[in-house]
Amino acid sequence: MIHASDRVIELQDMLRRRIAIIDGAMGTMIQACQLDEAHFRGRQLADHPHDLKGNNDLLSITQPHIVERIHRQYLEAGADIIETNTFNSTSISMADYT
Repeated sequence: MIHASDRVIELQDMLRRRIAIIDGAMGTMIQACQLDEAHFRGRQLADHPHDLKGNNDLLSITQPHIVERIHRQYLEAGADIIETNTFNSTSISMADYT
């Protein structure tokens, strides 16, 4: 089992040796997938009473394979550190989908 403190040490060691590349324009990568309402809902939120299209954060739950594929593309392109789809992770943003 790898602990968070071990990851911090690994990151610090890497940064001492070289410049790390960070990437993660998740919004544009998700838009390129041309997902529809059903993708955002998945089976987990099929009966949600409001539109969910555009709530990219939900894709971690409803379409994790899409999020994983995007992350893998960044890593394969050489990124050392990647961001994820947390753009809407505030109560203000989430209010648009309730």
